[in-house]
Amino acid sequence: MKDNQYFKRIPITDLKLDLYNPRLPRSKQGKDEKTVVEYMLLEASTLELMSAIGENDFFAGELLLVAPDENEKGKFIVIEGNRRLLAVKVLDNPDLATVKKIATKEIANNAKYKPQVLPCLEFNSRNDILKYLGFIHITGKKSWRLLEKARYLFELRNSENFKNNSFLTSSREIAKVIGSSSAYVKRLLIGFELYKIVEDEAFFKIDGLSDTNFSLNYFTDGLNKDNICNFINIDINSENPTENVEVDNLKKIAHWWFAKSEGQSRVSGDSEGLKLLNAVIGNPAALSAFEKGTSIYEAYELTNDIDSQFENKVKDALKAIEQAHSIMPKVNSFYNSVYNDLKTISRIAKNINEFKSKLEQDGDDF
Repeated sequence: MKDNQYFKRIPITDLKLDLYNPRLPRSKQGKDEKTVVEYMLLEASTLELMSAIGENDFFAGELLLVAPDENEKGKFIVIEGNRRLLAVKVLDNPDLATVKKIATKEIANNAKYKPQVLPCLEFNSRNDILKYLGFIHITGKKSWRLLEKARYLFELRNSENFKNNSFLTSSREIAKVIGSSSAYVKRLLIGFELYKIVEDEAFFKIDGLSDTNFSLNYFTDGLNKDNICNFINIDINSENPTENVEVDNLKKIAHWWFAKSEGQSRVSGDSEGLKLLNAVIGNPAALSAFEKGTSIYEAYELTNDIDSQFENKVKDALKAIEQAHSIMPKVNSFYNSVYNDLKTISRIAKNINEFKSKLEQDGDDF
């Protein structure tokens, strides 16, 4: 083991849940243990893990990563492995559960194994564990959700390891630690800063939006779009990218992405939706129309990008037809409406070609 790492077998009575775990929603972090236990039992597949450990015992190869509790001598905070710790604790004492009581008691009553001591890797401090977690959970095989990754990177950025570095330097150094690119790290850190603004503004009072269902990828992917960045006044290559954020425009984008009417948002957060929004934001007439209630597609038609959109749609359709044609010899039976669908495709293709010919004739000045 390295000088700052020590293998120990620690009684579960001396192991404590990490109340500031990056995987916990902000609304649950720092609360009492009861709040965290309830959340993990309801959201973290803890019951399935209880069943597995109760049936097969604790797998010694999955060490818990722990650091000494600074507030209680002889106790340890589990930085990595909270779900496994909770599963074992509830197996031993199902009364810890204030939700899922029936299920937890049934699993505990039927368990063959109820471990009392767990294999742990002790580090000197929480900071010593953070670098390792970055590789495992950001780029490794146990990947977290994007908001969890960003929350962790934010914590790492403000840890003793990096807090004295500039933003750009920290991004490069963190990228080396977790085996990723500095551009990716920058986007997650900036995206999380934007998320914190939204959170601080009570999610702009968007119905149903909270830290448990927020899609951070809308922001991180949007940071690849120049017009979206300019709209909210973000310079991703500066030392303080969110220093002068246009909160009013951030609010607009959040509403366009997350506020739903009849189950639909005004703009989807996928690659096509981001492309449409970026083009509309970059065109004053299109943006004005969109802000007045025009659909994103109608607003997009007012931009100069409609020609390339048309080309992409036709090429996508052609690719799909070619793929269907390539597997045709392997088809055992055609679906009922294939003939009508093919006729429709033919009719639309002829209509497009006729419209193209008409435009060319109208443009002939001879």
